[in-house]
Amino acid sequence: MNPKADKYFLDAPQWQGELMELRKIALSTQLTEMIKWGVPCYVFQESNVVLLGAFKGFCSISFFKGSLMGDPNGILLKPGENSQIARMIKFTHLDQIRELEPVIRAYIFEAIEIEKTGAKPIVDKSVELAFPEELLQIFDQDAAFKTAFTALTPGRQRGYNLFFTAAKQPATRISRIEKYRQQILDGKGINDCTCGLSKKMPSCDGSHKTLR
Repeated sequence: MNPKADKYFLDAPQWQGELMELRKIALSTQLTEMIKWGVPCYVFQESNVVLLGAFKGFCSISFFKGSLMGDPNGILLKPGENSQIARMIKFTHLDQIRELEPVIRAYIFEAIEIEKTGAKPIVDKSVELAFPEELLQIFDQDAAFKTAFTALTPGRQRGYNLFFTAAKQPATRISRIEKYRQQILDGKGINDCTCGLSKKMPSCDGSHKTLR
């Protein structure tokens, strides 16, 4: 267990039991627990594999490359209408997790094997991004910001849009957009270090601070 993740579980009283059960399952595999984007993230050799999340009506475990998984039990769902790669399993009761524990663990091991192969999901770049209303309003008010955002690579635009739209409350979406305003104006992606390089690139040691 990563002590930095403890606060997340303590701050989610509605789903604390369910999330702790999912945490136990994730940690029984080969994954390492980290905190990314403010939520528990489980990685295999520095590659993101699954996330845990607490929402108003459910909690979940999400698979970064879920679109490549077999899903023989038919339980993987798209997080959003425009989701192409990620998939999640939703839970509303602890008993659901306990009943599906062997399946969840098997799905995690499948996701790890996908990482080992280096397989990459195919993204349909023709699918237009559905920007949140808050972002569109800021575009209308700030032409320079809109120009900077639309000048980003499609992958960087998609990364920001996924992060912004993941917030359920308008105020949170606005806060996220404002937090990354300067980074967008500087032409950097959400995962870029302040040195301008992605933390995943060999030439960047990842020691520079990002906003997260």
